[in-house]
Amino acid sequence: MTPQLAVAKTTVAATARPAGPATAASAAPDSAPSPRPSAESSAQASTRTSGKGSAAAAPGSVLGTAGLVTVLLGAFLPMLDFFIVNVALPTIDHDLAAGPAVLELVAAGYGIAFAVLLVLGGRLGDIFGRRRLFVVGAAAFALTSLACGLAPGAWTLVAARAAQGASAALLIPQVLGTITAATHGARRGRALSVYGAVGGISVVIGQVLGGMLVAADLFGSGWRSVFLLNVPFALLALVLAVRYVPESRAEQAARVDVPGTLLLTATLLALLVPLMEGRAAGWPLWSWLLLALFPVFAVAFGVVELRAERRGATPLVPPSLLRIPEMRRGLGIALPYFGGFGGFMFVIAVALQQGLHLGPVAAGWALVPMAVGYFAASLSGPRLIGRFGSRVLTAGAVVQALGLATLALTVLADWQHFSPLRMAPGVALAGIGQGLIGTPLFRVVLSKVPADRAGVGSGVLATGQQSSLALGVATLGSLYLALSSTLGMDRTLALCLGIQLLGSFTILYLTTRLPRSIG
Repeated sequence: MTPQLAVAKTTVAATARPAGPATAASAAPDSAPSPRPSAESSAQASTRTSGKGSAAAAPGSVLGTAGLVTVLLGAFLPMLDFFIVNVALPTIDHDLAAGPAVLELVAAGYGIAFAVLLVLGGRLGDIFGRRRLFVVGAAAFALTSLACGLAPGAWTLVAARAAQGASAALLIPQVLGTITAATHGARRGRALSVYGAVGGISVVIGQVLGGMLVAADLFGSGWRSVFLLNVPFALLALVLAVRYVPESRAEQAARVDVPGTLLLTATLLALLVPLMEGRAAGWPLWSWLLLALFPVFAVAFGVVELRAERRGATPLVPPSLLRIPEMRRGLGIALPYFGGFGGFMFVIAVALQQGLHLGPVAAGWALVPMAVGYFAASLSGPRLIGRFGSRVLTAGAVVQALGLATLALTVLADWQHFSPLRMAPGVALAGIGQGLIGTPLFRVVLSKVPADRAGVGSGVLATGQQSSLALGVATLGSLYLALSSTLGMDRTLALCLGIQLLGSFTILYLTTRLPRSIG
């Protein structure tokens, strides 16, 4: 596989310059109108009923604006790092003589370690304290980013990237967990909406920023600057967290569920490793064996967790958590949404660079209308949700479908003259639709999660997000690469957009099953 095909392989997630999301976050919580009082009352009642969690613990446990900006910065960096490295892969290959297989590991190693350890990271935050784990995760992310930037060889870089993914898995669940445990009612809803906005725009801007950094070759650093950029901002997040982020944890600390952790790890590895590495390796026997073991591990994990909860233990993923309607239905929407989003970013990136022969920076700029549309929808999301509730997601599914259909028709109408300018209306509409879905989705899923389970609930959601993105890249990406040489790039791209359009219709149906009011 060429370095450019590895470009979107890590799309197991989303982009903006580091100051952007923080600025939006500082404004959004205070500027958007409050939803109905009943939403706040229900959130507080949920916390009181749980009898646990930091939300009812200490006077200083409320997350202020500075604290929200801090945790969003901590969330932004790992999301950005999924994509900012993509455009640096050709340069890494040239400098380190990595080869396609090792480049795949540079990209996939981060995503696999990230996805596999997210739920465990959330549980550790519940036990030892979410601010403490946030600080540890930020320090580890800074150190591993430095190791990536200074890596002397390709395999050293692979190892550092896997460690960087593990540190990101410590960091991300504490963000959602802290927001859920240390905010209430309307403020919690707005904070979760801003979190969704930060995640969405990071996809596009990461590729643009990565291309600019590699092209600028700051101080002769070349590709290394895309990793070294993380270090000062991760350290800044660490320092600010000590000052502004309140500590929160589950009052009744439970031991780590070792059997559940091992089985969940085996389940995700059996799914993600062959999907992310199998095609590049020519689909060898081991890849099919792992895929065959995936349902076996998944069923075993479910049985172990159910038995643990029935005997009064604390499983890694409590089955009762999945019985919360908002959590269950929201995760059902997350699969086609993030899967389609990941597949879209991969296929478009390959089509622009191989089909239109655009450079990485130009290909990134071609997606700016999507980022602008997503961000605009995200800013208006909290206000719209307060007025229209879950119907905002329904409208988003419709707008996203219109954008995908517009883009597919543009591709089929005149591929020879297809250009970033001609694709702008379609990707802008798709971005608006994705913003209307993605921004409130986190709010829907976590709206009824008790404060004492904020960490594990956040880990489950983040794991679903990253795994769905990986599935989207693997399935739609493999389909595009397999058919484009015979069917033609234009028809194959239109086919992939049509499949994503079906995903939009699925989201449209599922959103009608949500309660009208979002807490």
